[in-house]
Amino acid sequence: MELEVIKSKIYEIRGQRVMLDRDLAQMYGVETKNLNKAVKRNLERFEGEDFMFKLTKDECLRFQIGTLNGGRGQHLKYLPYAFTEMGVAMLSSVLHSDTAIIINRSIMRAFVTMRSYMSSVSAVTSELSELKERILTIEQSGKDNAEAISDLSDDIQKELDDIYLALSQLAAKQKENDSLKERQKIGFKK
Repeated sequence: MELEVIKSKIYEIRGQRVMLDRDLAQMYGVETKNLNKAVKRNLERFEGEDFMFKLTKDECLRFQIGTLNGGRGQHLKYLPYAFTEMGVAMLSSVLHSDTAIIINRSIMRAFVTMRSYMSSVSAVTSELSELKERILTIEQSGKDNAEAISDLSDDIQKELDDIYLALSQLAAKQKENDSLKERQKIGFKK
């Protein structure tokens, strides 16, 4: 069975990736009621929600899980069971057909592929978060640098104004000194 077909039958419910009893029964080539009977005969193998749990009506509606009369009706006749990865693995010990073994292998591969994909997605997400942080840091330092340059420009402008003032004062003194030199000297002529 193709991995993509199996992956499309894996849902995330209650924070766990699960497969529904009807999808598993279809893959194994048995009726859903027969699959559930085999599970109920071996219920001790499926204790705890980490193996299997029954969906609530709200969950069925939220995930638009098929209803009575082949999906045409409005009311659920039976609430479906959801099997986690460990629950699906445990099904192989309950169902003893060759088809069940082959399908179980494919399902396990699909779960592993999805887990690998999810871990790579989370790695990429963390890298993106890190890059975002770096960009924000660079933007902030750029703003800080622009403010510092602006402050520096104000300081430099004040210093340049002081220099121009000092130069104009020196130029005025020089003119005064030049006008004193042009005056006729008092004293003896040679």
